Amino acid sequence: MELIGELFKSPVGILSFVTIFVVIVIAAFLFFWVKKQADKGPTS
Repeated sequence: MELIGELFKSPVGILSFVTIFVVIVIAAFLFFWVKKQADKGPTS
């Protein structure tokens, strides 16, 4: 539990958490966007 406390109390820990969260959000967005584009099929 000490590691969790360090993650949310130190500035570096907070920045690390925010960075990991942003990367996960971007990955999810790209996954669903590409899936939607692939389901549309060819446009020609």
